[in-house]
Amino acid sequence: MLAPRRALILVAALVALAGVMAPAQAADIPAPGEIVMSPNIKHVTNVPKPPALADIHTDMAFQGDYAYVGNYYGFSIYNIRNPKRTSLVSSVVCPGGQMDVSVYGNLLFGSVDSSRNNDSCSSTGQSATVKESWEGIRIFDVSNKSAPTYIKSVETNCGSHTHTLVPDRRKQNVYIYISSYSPNDTFPDCKTPHDLISIVKVPLRNPAAATVISTPNLFPDGGNPGVQLPYPDGKSATTGCHDITAYPEKGIAAGACMGDGILLDIRNPEQPRVTATVRDETNFAFWHSATFNNEGTKVIFTDELGGGTRATCNEAIGPNRGANAYYDITRRGQLQFRSYFKIARHQDDSENCVAHNGSLIPVKGRDIMVQAWYQGGISVVDFTDSANPREIAFFERGPDSTAPALAGGIWSAYWYNGYIYGSDFNLGLDVLKLDDWRTNKANGVRMRSLNAQTQASYPEWGWGHDH
Repeated sequence: MLAPRRALILVAALVALAGVMAPAQAADIPAPGEIVMSPNIKHVTNVPKPPALADIHTDMAFQGDYAYVGNYYGFSIYNIRNPKRTSLVSSVVCPGGQMDVSVYGNLLFGSVDSSRNNDSCSSTGQSATVKESWEGIRIFDVSNKSAPTYIKSVETNCGSHTHTLVPDRRKQNVYIYISSYSPNDTFPDCKTPHDLISIVKVPLRNPAAATVISTPNLFPDGGNPGVQLPYPDGKSATTGCHDITAYPEKGIAAGACMGDGILLDIRNPEQPRVTATVRDETNFAFWHSATFNNEGTKVIFTDELGGGTRATCNEAIGPNRGANAYYDITRRGQLQFRSYFKIARHQDDSENCVAHNGSLIPVKGRDIMVQAWYQGGISVVDFTDSANPREIAFFERGPDSTAPALAGGIWSAYWYNGYIYGSDFNLGLDVLKLDDWRTNKANGVRMRSLNAQTQASYPEWGWGHDH
């Protein structure tokens, strides 16, 4: 999302010969909140958002039998040992959006991109024009799932919109790549230019000693200058990165940096180096996030046209904007465009809908991803042929009548140990079960943890692998 957030739905009909989803007629629009889904998905359960967390749910992370769900007002921990009986364990009230979360060992990291009067959990909003204001990364000890404790904060330039964990090979430290953007010369700690990321080093034996060790400049030429036109025709300038996905075992990362997509060499995690840059000056408005395939030979970049607060899944916007873009990584390490994908189910004008966060489904020999589309719901796409991605399953609701227009839907959708989990802004945590011949072998894969922005090659036949 670009800032703290406060469609006719047309049910898809399977076109057997084409193998794609095509929009049905307006008569099939579901009622507000009504669930529609493909026959190969089952809605297992929904756990409502905890009353203690007064804002919207955001990103997720997983470890063992637990799911961690961020919220602009803090985070929650859920027991998912039996996904059908997913239950809330605890909630931590600690305001400061957007609270993207990741977990490593007993540590939980949360991003704060909301200027506060201090770094405490009792802080209040304060203008970034005030030098003493704080934003950055918070670190919690979650060894006691019923009572997490806040142990450390690290202030970073322009805050932390998102972050990415990069463990070192000796497992003595974990590095946090902080993505932030939108500088302003009236902000003492976030002035122009802002062509950098911040790297926080966390000693695992002493996380309270975490500190910023470098702020590498990824765009010495200033990056994409952007195109200043009204929505939907404007193109964002590059003033930092929105999100970075790392693949540490392969020594690579991909950055979605507002006006640019980049590849990074992270073999030395303290000194990441840009190796390739790509721009889409025709269709992409805001490079939002990135996902590698398991082999590390493809990257899916997403375009968050309208910042997550617009109804972009409609005929007027079309299939190539607010979409995924698939790139192959060539032998020379460059990015070669292959295709776009966007859900074909047109949404109501009251429904915010755009490509958002997802993760791979671990299927040997195939590239399959589950992904959130805000009020467009959840889509499962086979991109084994990166020039011809195909949706194979979906889940969505009618317009969210519990919130103002353009302020609902599923933020993240991730596969973890046989189930799909969706973090809904207002409605809580959804659990889905996919039953499809193309993905069922993934049910035998068991991971000990998942931070979607820190990819690791998944085990083939059920061997555990710690992300």
